Amino acid sequence: MTTESLARAVARDRRPPPAGPDAAGRLVNQWVEPESLGADRIRAFVAILKTRGCYWADVKGCSMCGYSKDTLGRSATPGELARQLEQILRAYRGEPYVKLYTSGSFLDDREVDPESRVRIARSFSGHARRLLFETLPEFATADRLVPIQEAFSGEIEVALGLETTDPKVLSRYIHKSTGPEEYFLAADRVRAMGFRVKAYLLLKPPYLTESEAIDDVVRSIGEAAPHFDTLSVNPVHIQNGTVVEWLYHRGRYRPPWLWSVVEALREGSGRRGNARLVSFPTAGGLPRGPHNCGACDRMVLARIEEASLSQEFSDLSTDACACRSEWNEVRRLEPLGVEA
Repeated sequence: MTTESLARAVARDRRPPPAGPDAAGRLVNQWVEPESLGADRIRAFVAILKTRGCYWADVKGCSMCGYSKDTLGRSATPGELARQLEQILRAYRGEPYVKLYTSGSFLDDREVDPESRVRIARSFSGHARRLLFETLPEFATADRLVPIQEAFSGEIEVALGLETTDPKVLSRYIHKSTGPEEYFLAADRVRAMGFRVKAYLLLKPPYLTESEAIDDVVRSIGEAAPHFDTLSVNPVHIQNGTVVEWLYHRGRYRPPWLWSVVEALREGSGRRGNARLVSFPTAGGLPRGPHNCGACDRMVLARIEEASLSQEFSDLSTDACACRSEWNEVRRLEPLGVEA
């Protein structure tokens, strides 16, 4: 099966059937996580709205993304979004940083209608210092952004899933619908309007070796840094119903080592310019997430978090577990198609 046919076969099974009104009134998830605003260590409130999700998932979808399985399978009505907002506000405790996700694009009218976007932003105005949401670059336009800017009194951060600056990796391995230049243009356009812009960079897309994945992220950090305020290195974790999961079950993919996250941050920190460089691995230490040997995972994850919050990356280079030698051996043998 070719990578193209595999991607389309997975996409056909990805979208759930249309949900009823009861499901539409419930969020996908919400939590609080450590973050920083400038030099301040703070807590960030995170919520995932249940919407129709990313339109690209219906067409082909990204090889590592299974978020469409958590969607409504249809567009949410303004009333349903209002019920979800009520849930959010009941849980919100005045955290200064609020991150809102939709398993797609917050600025896509099919996911969140314009009036609901303004209502949501206004709900946090005067309470949160920064509001973040994610979108595909084609939706990052003035007609969608200005009303939100007028409704929210603090900083607004627009996140873009750039993933990599390598056009081949982006189109053939990750299956994005647009190239790196589209993301750069969108980032420059949004920054010119007075917004902060964040890029997500993917560590270890399918079909890359561990060393190739590190090199890809480090190069991407340097090339993306002039366009973004924050660069977030996101190591792949195995999500249900994805190309990556298909490969994983057949022994053709292993989530990245945490040592690879360390190396990407250590090397990338010298190329980030004025951009903030962070990584908060999802499912870190679990078999389907980025992990080492198990014995050192918690310690390495703590170091990655501390470096991300402090922006001090010098301590990351310290060897702290014998499995680092195994990681080096894996990198040496991978080009030969041999497992350590």
